Amino acid sequence: MRVFVAGATGVIGRPLVTRLLEAGHEVIGTTRSPERAQTLRELGVRPAIVDARDTDALRGAVVEAAPEVVINQLTNLPNKMNFRRAQETFGPTNELRGTAGPALAGAAAETGARRLIAQSVCFFYASTGRRAHSEDDPLLELAPDVPAGQGLVALRSLERSAMETPGLEGVILRYGYFYGPEVEMVPGGFEVNDVRRRRAPMIGEGTGIFSLVHVDDAAAAAIAAVDRGAGIYNICDDEPAPQAEWLPAYAEAIGAKPPRRVPVWLAKLVAGRQAAVLATRLEGASNEKAKRELDWLPKYPSWRQGFREALG
Repeated sequence: MRVFVAGATGVIGRPLVTRLLEAGHEVIGTTRSPERAQTLRELGVRPAIVDARDTDALRGAVVEAAPEVVINQLTNLPNKMNFRRAQETFGPTNELRGTAGPALAGAAAETGARRLIAQSVCFFYASTGRRAHSEDDPLLELAPDVPAGQGLVALRSLERSAMETPGLEGVILRYGYFYGPEVEMVPGGFEVNDVRRRRAPMIGEGTGIFSLVHVDDAAAAAIAAVDRGAGIYNICDDEPAPQAEWLPAYAEAIGAKPPRRVPVWLAKLVAGRQAAVLATRLEGASNEKAKRELDWLPKYPSWRQGFREALG
């Protein structure tokens, strides 16, 4: 099968294209970098050098590839979040999701692709006191002029275009927070070296519930969705957990000292309100639907095992 991967050299794109090739698919993958294009060639991927924010160029790449399946793994996040500089931190990814995402869906339908798989996230569910939300639960209602609201608007546009573009079978993969040996960003927005230097603190009581997923399991879910399922799926491990549990375990796995603890008011002052909300009020997601309908089972069903084996 001919598969077009937008974002082929990203955190998920790299293991994804390798698995697609191993499964016998012909893979065309996008990258902005000529150097990374050479890496794709060496793997056996046909590279398409394109800046996905240029929607005309993106459409041209899809038309030339004439794929049967399109997989959208486009993001452009820094290794470390700066919630106080929201536009600088999240703006490029919001543009890729809110503008390039619908353009990619349109191009896929135009060229006769039968299926579009799009990357979304599973940490925008409305807070209702549940530890693990299903895909049918409501999302947050946020003003579009606040940073998190802009991200939610972009995600809604991305998901709607994948699900509602005529002629396409749409699959939305709502990923949890990524971790893995090559992932520099720690769930919640810190950088790995922040944990090593004890600059990634526990905020308040660390009660926010995070759903995590190893990057290899995230890639495996996209492989499963090439010919299975329809609709929206949470892709995360079996154990949503509060920051108070997983952050010390993360530090231990990489050989760092336990994280310090800071009060919520100080976190809001230093890191911004959104960082404090994540650490104290976030709620998790359930992967039961994905396991049932995609026949997907994570290799790392718990971050406890994943941290030890993948980060230690």
